[in-house]
Amino acid sequence: MTPDTSPPAADSALDAFLLRTVLTGAMALPMLIFYAIGTLGPFLVTDLSVAPGWLGYLTMSAFGFAALLSLWAGPLVNRLGSRRALALLFLVATLAYGLIGVAPGFGGVVLAVAVCGIAQALSNPATNLLIAERVLPQKKAAVVGLKQAGVQVAALFAGLVLPGIAQQFGWRAALLLLVPLGMLLALGAPRIAPKAAAGKPASFGLARPSRVLALLMAIQLCAGVALSAYITFLGVFATRQGMSSVVAGSLVAVFGVMGILARVVLTPIGGRMRDESWLLLILLALAACAIGVTAQATPERHWMLWAGTIGIGLTAVATNAIAMSMLLRDRAFGTPATSAGMLSVGFFGGFAFGPPSFGALSAGPWGFDGAWAALIGVLALGCLLALLLVRARRSVDAGAEVLSNPAGAK
Repeated sequence: MTPDTSPPAADSALDAFLLRTVLTGAMALPMLIFYAIGTLGPFLVTDLSVAPGWLGYLTMSAFGFAALLSLWAGPLVNRLGSRRALALLFLVATLAYGLIGVAPGFGGVVLAVAVCGIAQALSNPATNLLIAERVLPQKKAAVVGLKQAGVQVAALFAGLVLPGIAQQFGWRAALLLLVPLGMLLALGAPRIAPKAAAGKPASFGLARPSRVLALLMAIQLCAGVALSAYITFLGVFATRQGMSSVVAGSLVAVFGVMGILARVVLTPIGGRMRDESWLLLILLALAACAIGVTAQATPERHWMLWAGTIGIGLTAVATNAIAMSMLLRDRAFGTPATSAGMLSVGFFGGFAFGPPSFGALSAGPWGFDGAWAALIGVLALGCLLALLLVRARRSVDAGAEVLSNPAGAK
């Protein structure tokens, strides 16, 4: 594997703290809409007069757009530089929450939520580029884990804060509260990025991913399908088992805490492994078990909802952080911003496809049982792909060794 050895800028303790805060915010704010849909789902269904399965179209509008834009997000971030990319990210996210708060009807909300897809597409390329510019190589895995934990900070906030506000003032008011936060980040965050990074020439032609990147994208597609469907419909499924909307929101908060723990702890562990693909395989297999536990929940067995949610938070959530760390550690996947954009195509594609498919299955003759079983099958496919990635990376390493030591080649 070829490590990234680009020299980072020197950081003071305050600079390091601000850098990590901005990285966390850049991941949290665009993704908050996803967890908001999960925690506010019962409120949305009632207020917008739609069937529960329609919630999947809200998620699809944001992440389908994000997946499409991610094809060009990496080159765009390279062109803008991390400073201007961060400013654009926070401004677009702020605009999206403002539009969601005032959009009329379900169709209007779908269009407003789609605007979040722009910020989501920019988040991983912009933050990965900033890490490549500012963080020492030996600290990159830990910082990636921390910034990816920002996604779970969004889950924690959505689960603990939004349902209570929505119950008192309505779900629109809960989302409008994010507008001033977004403006604050848009004004302050770009200051920690280097000025010299802007203006790099870049090609916007579609690049073909390498074999290892294509496999990692497919693994993230599977993880995205499972995670998005699980969180989007967890609140609705929990209320069907007799939970109140506020308690169901607490499930997402617990999911967020477990996800933060998993990403902060497991990403550095993966960074010390020779091949993190094995860790991805283990986590996806355990996530399938957690979904199986969730599926067995009944009004008399709420503990299975808690156990399943904790299990998903500790396993599937960490896979994206580990995958992003792999991109920074091994240049066989490509340059930081471009490979992050391509990986996001797979992950966001899973987020776009998962909820509407799960919603359609849950409304069919097999109900939620069939939908949960389908998610387990998707994660099993992800495990198979992880095995293929192990084999592919061994081939890449063997080829690199032959090239670096041609005298020893036969």
